[in-house]
Amino acid sequence: MKLMWAIRVLLLILLISQASCSRNKKATRKKSSYKTERTSSRSEALKLKYARSLGVNAKDITNISLYQFIDDWYGVPYKYGGTSKSGADCSGFIGQLYSNVYHKSLPRTTSEIDKASSRVSKSSLREGDLVFFDINKKKSSHIGVYLQNDKFVHASSSKGVIISDLSNPYYQKTFSKGGRK
Repeated sequence: MKLMWAIRVLLLILLISQASCSRNKKATRKKSSYKTERTSSRSEALKLKYARSLGVNAKDITNISLYQFIDDWYGVPYKYGGTSKSGADCSGFIGQLYSNVYHKSLPRTTSEIDKASSRVSKSSLREGDLVFFDINKKKSSHIGVYLQNDKFVHASSSKGVIISDLSNPYYQKTFSKGGRK
């Protein structure tokens, strides 16, 4: 009698543990699909956000890692010599962008990056190309990365990391050349 009762208890314990294991598997599956849905919806939100910002269709935003990087760094304050989210100058920011998005290392200064790049005409600029500016008549003293539709991302000395427009009169006047690495 005691043996029968012990076997029933053991079977009950096994059933409970198996039921709880299968629930955990289902929860894990739900969690991973939720993560995929969350990642997918974040990508779609980024596409919509930057499509609006650049004045293009969301389907034209294809390099999600580029726009994710920009989104993470947007508004980081300008800091001469800086290369981190606590503050970055233009070449420091572009160096981080190229390293993280394109897995390429760039020289540290704008003029060195200019020398290491092949020249690209303004009309031939593609997403990811470098844009150089001569500020205060100083050759290649500012740098950004071309996005789309005449827009580029850079670390502005007055506003930090932002997206600007090459058709802005200031940038039209100071634009020097495009470059490709």
